[in-house]
Amino acid sequence: MKLALIVLLPFAGSLIASFLPAHARRTGAALAGLVALACTGLLASLYGEVAQAGVVRHAVPWVMGLDFSLRLDGLAWLFAALVSAMGALVVLYAHYYMSPEDPVPRFFSFFLGFMGAMLGVVLSGNLIQLVFFWELTSLVSFMLIAYWNHRIDARRGARMALIVTGSGGLAMLAGVILLGQMAGGYELDQVFAAGAAIREHPWYPAALALIALGALTKSAQFPFHFWLPHAMAAPTPVSAYLHSATMVKAGVFLLARLWPVLAGTEAWFWIIGGAGLASLVLGAYAAAFQRDMKGVLAYSTISHLGLITLLLGLNSPLALVAAVFHVVNHATFKASLFMATGIVDHETGTRDMERLGGLRHAMPLTASLALVAAAAMAGVPLLNGFLSKEMFFAETVFLDRADPSHFLLPLLAVASSMFSVAYSLRFVLKVFFGARATGLPRQPHEPPRWMLLPSALLVLACLVVGILPGWALGAPLAMAAYSMLGNDTPTYSLAVWHGVNLPLLMSAVALAGGTALYLVLQRQRATGVLFVFRLDGKRAFEWSLARLSAYAGWLVEHAASRRLQMQLLVLVLFAVGAVMLPLWQTGVPWGSLSRLPADPAFGLLWLVGGLCALGAAYQAKYHRLVALIFAGGAGLATVLTFAWFSAPDLALTQAMVEVVTTLLLLLGLRWLPRRIQAQEEGRPPERAPLRARLRRVRDFAVAICVGAGMALLSYVMLTRPVAEGLAPFFLTQSLPQGAGLNVVNVILVDFRGFDTLGEITVVGIVALTVYALLRRFRPAPESVAPPLQQREQAVPEPPDPQRALPDAYLMLPAVLIRLVLPVAVLVSIFFLLRGHNAPGGGFVGGLVLATALLVQYMFSGVIWTEARLRVLPQQWIAFGLLAAGLTGAGAWLAARPFLSALGWHGELALIGDIHLSTVLAFDLGVYMLVVGATSLILVALAHQSLRGQHLQWRRPAEGNAKRRAEEEGTS
Repeated sequence: MKLALIVLLPFAGSLIASFLPAHARRTGAALAGLVALACTGLLASLYGEVAQAGVVRHAVPWVMGLDFSLRLDGLAWLFAALVSAMGALVVLYAHYYMSPEDPVPRFFSFFLGFMGAMLGVVLSGNLIQLVFFWELTSLVSFMLIAYWNHRIDARRGARMALIVTGSGGLAMLAGVILLGQMAGGYELDQVFAAGAAIREHPWYPAALALIALGALTKSAQFPFHFWLPHAMAAPTPVSAYLHSATMVKAGVFLLARLWPVLAGTEAWFWIIGGAGLASLVLGAYAAAFQRDMKGVLAYSTISHLGLITLLLGLNSPLALVAAVFHVVNHATFKASLFMATGIVDHETGTRDMERLGGLRHAMPLTASLALVAAAAMAGVPLLNGFLSKEMFFAETVFLDRADPSHFLLPLLAVASSMFSVAYSLRFVLKVFFGARATGLPRQPHEPPRWMLLPSALLVLACLVVGILPGWALGAPLAMAAYSMLGNDTPTYSLAVWHGVNLPLLMSAVALAGGTALYLVLQRQRATGVLFVFRLDGKRAFEWSLARLSAYAGWLVEHAASRRLQMQLLVLVLFAVGAVMLPLWQTGVPWGSLSRLPADPAFGLLWLVGGLCALGAAYQAKYHRLVALIFAGGAGLATVLTFAWFSAPDLALTQAMVEVVTTLLLLLGLRWLPRRIQAQEEGRPPERAPLRARLRRVRDFAVAICVGAGMALLSYVMLTRPVAEGLAPFFLTQSLPQGAGLNVVNVILVDFRGFDTLGEITVVGIVALTVYALLRRFRPAPESVAPPLQQREQAVPEPPDPQRALPDAYLMLPAVLIRLVLPVAVLVSIFFLLRGHNAPGGGFVGGLVLATALLVQYMFSGVIWTEARLRVLPQQWIAFGLLAAGLTGAGAWLAARPFLSALGWHGELALIGDIHLSTVLAFDLGVYMLVVGATSLILVALAHQSLRGQHLQWRRPAEGNAKRRAEEEGTS
């Protein structure tokens, strides 16, 4: 249960923070800080259990054989502790950094969501679940990077990060699916057990390449590194958290997590190691020429992540341990440096290193902390960065390979470390030393002491780990190494001094060479004009987007059509091809059931239905209302056909759908353009051109072929014995497992309840989209009768007492319809309650009530109806989705999979035996959503019919003035 709380607490806090008022700075910061500290405390309480048992698991049944699985081992504990503890420090820092003008609760809402997504990645025990949280980190980071959405650089940086990391995540999903198929399951324990078989599988190269795409894009490795510097438009607390413990660390975590499964091959060495080496060198070089303080740190992050990725790609257990060690070290000094950068920006108003200088006089504490953190980044002895850098040198020197990488890797490692020393020196000396800067936007001074506390704690960690590494990180690192390598964990030492050896000499050369390089670059004032700076990743990215947009435009222009008829033709032909392909290979499996003799009554029914369909197609050219009547006749024939074949549920549903669709088309007919005016003007109709006649012949042939094909498939299904296919399972298991006699309803709300939940969600989204579009729709004046000018000049006349009798006659249908409404409500509830054991259900009941409400709009008027509504259609949609979702989540309380039906059978006084099931609550959610979605769409059309026209003269109920003003107004 503790594992579940660690993941759920940040999301719960994020939801609470989203409802806080914009000025609740202290409340939002306190909430986020308490959540981060709670997660850290829970992880600390699990340390002993993980150290003793090795793995702590927690699983909740989910859907389709997948569990919501959480798995905490040594590696996950180390990363999760880093995420939560660093989150607490960044929250404290952000409380003082964020401006009072910023909506701070929204920031902390996104921040906690980011923390929860990263903890979900780290603690996932299932690969599919890991991918879900992986993509969630991309979405939440998009909102954090674009937090200052008034800035164009923030919007562009967020879009770039989302496209790159989201695309990599899709590739990773494909790789994870391949990996699960090779391993025989998606649980991490299953995947780890199948490591040898996976590496020998023919799908291994494809799976490795796809997973590497996901990891390398997330960790900003070459050639996908370009998005990270542009993400610096985010607030500095976001940058500190993103670079130290989240987002970019997710990629290296994934590589470390799957190292026992995918590592040990030449493909792994060249793909992972090659990308890491390129990022290490390129990032270190580029960082030495940046003017923006955050730009230096961004490219240095690319370089250090390249170091970690290169270590992971060396196929060495010791290199794996060194990579995990450097992950922790990098997090401490990089977060501290970002905090120092934010303090400088906050107190001086700029991050331009060419304008800054001499800040140690005005900000001595900040300068001291930044100096120690930069020294750790450069690899100065007695700091944590020196230890992991020395382990890196050792792995490059003792790499056992016969190719040129044996001697090239140490040289490039030293060269990149020299640049690391150079940009670290430049970062500190240009900003805090030298002559005092003048003309700054703000007068520099020390920030509040509590704002310095997080950076001070991180610098203290750099010192403690650098001086006492075994005491500070020995046990957690050993626990993480054992979780990845098991009994193959190598022997290693975290001592500060290992004697005079080649890695130590390489460190000395890097420090001396880096200092000299800094002096040379300062003397020559290099600005980065070398060839490598022409390889602009941002330019390539934007060029690619422009090319894709151009090709998409060309494709739309030549392969698409704005005519709905052509779009429908393409969809129909595509569907026919999808059906014909398997039938072409397997043939049509005829059934063996004996055929019943033809029934003349049924033949007559289909003859009438067919004539109605032909009449609708013919009259659509001349009179759309007549065509709609014929279409209703064809629909009625379909309803009777369902009833004829003993499908009452389908017949009820189809009948209500026909009614609602007819009303929808009636409301939309007046907005369609006129097509044939010859008959109205007394002229004979003109003969259609040859092209139009050929198009009709083509459409007629397609309709005949598709209709015949569907008839053939229906005939094949009707002739199959009942014992074949899925029907026997549902027929036999509907009552014992679903506790219902109506098999159709049991399938919808129980066996395939997850599908139904997705479908009603789509219906709700469509309804809201239609409503939003129609709110912005303004018809052309000439398409509305009477003309707009006449309506604007018209003045509503007061009621005439002499016309009271005719008005009373006109009001009679409205009164009768109002009397029918309670009956319709009872009928809809009747269908809802009986649906599990008899024809009916939430969908049919919802359509009945929606139709009754719509009729009230048509006969009683918009104002009268809406003035008496207590729940708006949007609220019906929301409550319906909430009811259905909570019904599914309630099954977890009984340790059952999501949306499992829970029932209670008992006896009540005066009633007798009674059976209650959660499927009723789920069906109630379907009922409410159908009512809301149908009413919202049809009422939106009804509003369009009334827009710009004078409403009824009677005064609306009090409180409805705003709605009436909207109805009478124009755009």
